[in-house]
Amino acid sequence: MPARLTHGTRHPSRLNRSFDQKRFGDAGYAMEELVAEIEAAFLCANLEITHEPSPDHAAYIASWLKVLKKEKKAIITAVSQPFKAWLELLCCVF
Repeated sequence: MPARLTHGTRHPSRLNRSFDQKRFGDAGYAMEELVAEIEAAFLCANLEITHEPSPDHAAYIASWLKVLKKEKKAIITAVSQPFKAWLELLCCVF
């Protein structure tokens, strides 16, 4: 569930986050999923809840590795975007 909250912050009326996602499973999709999972980790740590991986996490990790190997700066984007989402979610709650 925490990752789903992060996906909501990509909407144009919020952070307008786009990774040129054209279809399910492409590099843009993988990047958005990576951002969502990092943000989920932030949320879970802050709220002191356990985040259980789903059965499809192995497939997601494989797609993230492809993106991270191909684009040298992808990890910087993957870490900075969740922080922006975190701030956006905090503004909605508090």
